[in-house]
Amino acid sequence: MKRQIIQTDAAPAAIGTYSQAVRTGDTVYVSGQIPLQPATMELIEGDMELQIRQVFDNLAAVARAAGGSLDDVAKLNIFLTDLSHFPLVNQVMSEYFSEPYPARAAIGVAGLPKGAEVEMDAILHLPQA
Repeated sequence: MKRQIIQTDAAPAAIGTYSQAVRTGDTVYVSGQIPLQPATMELIEGDMELQIRQVFDNLAAVARAAGGSLDDVAKLNIFLTDLSHFPLVNQVMSEYFSEPYPARAAIGVAGLPKGAEVEMDAILHLPQA
């Protein structure tokens, strides 16, 4: 099965040896997104709600570039340097997703790239037309 590389300027450019997303068949694997603003590649700092929203916006942009949306997310992984922010993630997530919600994991980590406080990656299911 041939891999299709997904890339969009509406999400932060890859800052390492990876692609924004890769599609194989009906599945799209979206690389981890941190709260980088795509136009400036600057990290949003401070307001945690703004950071979480930027991550969801970045994931949504990559999903659109793959021909889908956040509604197509089957699995979401959330990485937080402080799990006390998890209720805020739930609150913001309820604005970006509707039922049925994707499967998900929330993982507390010691550190994230560029000193980010939140990172998320996703797996989308996009049936072939």
